[in-house]
Amino acid sequence: MGSIFQNHALIAALIAMMLAQFVKPFVHYWMYKEWDPVQMFSSGGMPSSHSAFVCALALVTGMRAGFDSEVFAVSAVFGIIVLYDAANVRWQSGLHAQRINQILRELFRGQPISEETLKEVIGHTPRQVYAGALFGLIVGLLVETIWMTH
Repeated sequence: MGSIFQNHALIAALIAMMLAQFVKPFVHYWMYKEWDPVQMFSSGGMPSSHSAFVCALALVTGMRAGFDSEVFAVSAVFGIIVLYDAANVRWQSGLHAQRINQILRELFRGQPISEETLKEVIGHTPRQVYAGALFGLIVGLLVETIWMTH
């Protein structure tokens, strides 16, 4: 029985996720000329760390267990669900939060209202999801390639 620290797919996925979170403030600065280190710890943004996580997991699982294996099928289906959710369901939730916040501002204009607003950046644009997926595939491939040579 091996150690969890020998689980290539899990380690590649975690590295991809952490690296995606790490680069978010730099990408944000490059795109908007605004330094925001909070991006490193928040959901949403470019690239999607959720996408990077599941794509690295599926790729390395396929490379190790075979792309015809049941475990790859499970990780691929799981990844597709996460990608869809990040780009569609969670993005729509963010749009709804924007509209609700706008309604509250307009409804209570001039009157005291709660300072607490809904979080508007919940999901990802499709571009952020694709970038995260590509990021995860590259990191997964690099981690597995480097690991296999040692």
